[in-house]
Amino acid sequence: MADVQLYDTKTAAIIPFEPGSEVSIYVCGITPYDSTHLGHANTYLAYDLLIRRLEDQGHTVRLVRNITDVDDSILPKARELGIDFLELAARETARFTNDMRVLNTRPPFGEPRATEWIAPMVELISRLDTLGHTYADDGTVFFDVSTFDGFGSLSGYDQQTMTEYAAERGGNPDDPRLRNPLDFILWQPSLDDEPSWPSPWGPGRPGWHIECSAMSMGLLGSTIDLHGGGSDLIFPHHECEQAQSEAATGQTFARHWMHCGMVAYEGTKMSKSLGNLVFVNELSKQADPRAIRVALMTHHYRSDWEWHDHDLTAGVSLLDRLHRAAHGSAGPNPGPFAERLRAALDNDLDAPGALTELSALADAILAGGEDPTAPAVLRQLGSLVGLELDAEPRALA
Repeated sequence: MADVQLYDTKTAAIIPFEPGSEVSIYVCGITPYDSTHLGHANTYLAYDLLIRRLEDQGHTVRLVRNITDVDDSILPKARELGIDFLELAARETARFTNDMRVLNTRPPFGEPRATEWIAPMVELISRLDTLGHTYADDGTVFFDVSTFDGFGSLSGYDQQTMTEYAAERGGNPDDPRLRNPLDFILWQPSLDDEPSWPSPWGPGRPGWHIECSAMSMGLLGSTIDLHGGGSDLIFPHHECEQAQSEAATGQTFARHWMHCGMVAYEGTKMSKSLGNLVFVNELSKQADPRAIRVALMTHHYRSDWEWHDHDLTAGVSLLDRLHRAAHGSAGPNPGPFAERLRAALDNDLDAPGALTELSALADAILAGGEDPTAPAVLRQLGSLVGLELDAEPRALA
């Protein structure tokens, strides 16, 4: 069995990904306060391609993808809308689930919701407290990064960069209660209109980072094969996850760290504040969802890239060509195409390279040939990358 080679964020190198027959993967899921946008789709498609290739090699994959239904993003949004935060979470989670189904991604082995894992979070914080990794101030419990020698080893960032990212991404390095600007919240008192749970430090709610550690270790064990998400999660979220998890267990938290690039829209960063988010459910009204998948596959998962409206048109065109070829009568020997496609996936999940081989086989079939197995192999290879080519493509609206 050929090794899949994947870029590992921690070592900053492409290395063999060598799990056992059963593979454990944890991917940070959504905070369900808005619809699924292309950045989400780009990330989850990458892990779906990896899972499909691992299954193709004979592995069994256990994917856990959480739902962060309580944190500093969803609570203000629910307050703004005047609805209960769980109602908001349920509505947006349902949309996300449908978007993932429409894009034909593998369903997760587990999809824990943070609000259902509060007790294990409290237990994990208590263990960290007992081991001397925390300090408290008036009901807020902080992780003391000075007690974990490996802090910063995942991102490789220096102190200044980590402090800047902490300020940008949910932290508060200027909090006068902090012993170190990089210390982070494990537990905090809730505001009057926020949900609250009992704890040894008083009623409150968990910090963001502790949630994923508790859910990952609770469903997949102390050490997992691969942890992933968007590159914006490298710091502080994943750095903090690694620190608190390994401080609690004394074991490696994740053997491999995989992160996906960011998606902009026609030259501008996609953001809610700019009003330029491109939503999957809107795109799927315009075109066959398989065309969205094709368009996303034209970019390498680690690249930062820009979505343009014409990308969807190109995706529709290629999908139509693939479908016509998949229902042709004969073509060239498909074996070399299949070998190159799998080799592309094994080469740091080179989706553009795999798509190139799929397109080349389709063009060769449409040009004619004598091997009657070629269309069937094209359909099989399409399925390998999540493109089922049986149904007639839907026209662009």
